[in-house]
Amino acid sequence: MRVEGSIVTRESWRDNNRTPSLCLIHRLDHIVMTVKRLKDTTMFYSKILGMEVMTFEGDQKALCFGDQKFNLHEVGKEFEPKATHLVPGSLDICLITKMHLEEMVQCLKACDVIEEGPVPITGAKGPIMSIYFRDPDEDLIEVCQLYLLMME
Repeated sequence: MRVEGSIVTRESWRDNNRTPSLCLIHRLDHIVMTVKRLKDTTMFYSKILGMEVMTFEGDQKALCFGDQKFNLHEVGKEFEPKATHLVPGSLDICLITKMHLEEMVQCLKACDVIEEGPVPITGAKGPIMSIYFRDPDEDLIEVCQLYLLMME
């Protein structure tokens, strides 16, 4: 917002002349996943990745891990506010594990879910080794280990 005399004008994020501001975001708290069936999703993420299933007021479900969570919205039973276009299977996310990569591969092979990997790619903080698989809604789930953790 800019004030010129008694006139207040709003600056648009589309204004090419505007200089970038400092990043205002510290970390991620939660992501909302739209799913076809809550039972399938909670069972998959709790059994395959060891996430904790939590139930909140109104029978709302979440998958908790570390300091983050996935809030789950079942198609047709979404909570407000919600995204404009709710499509199960549109998530593509990378999760970081502290587990040794060999152990992670063994766990995921035992569950018969690996689609690809391990493969080296570049993550947000540098090189990572990633394993890819899909959840019951066909979301692409990537689990990676940071190269720094691989050296330990």
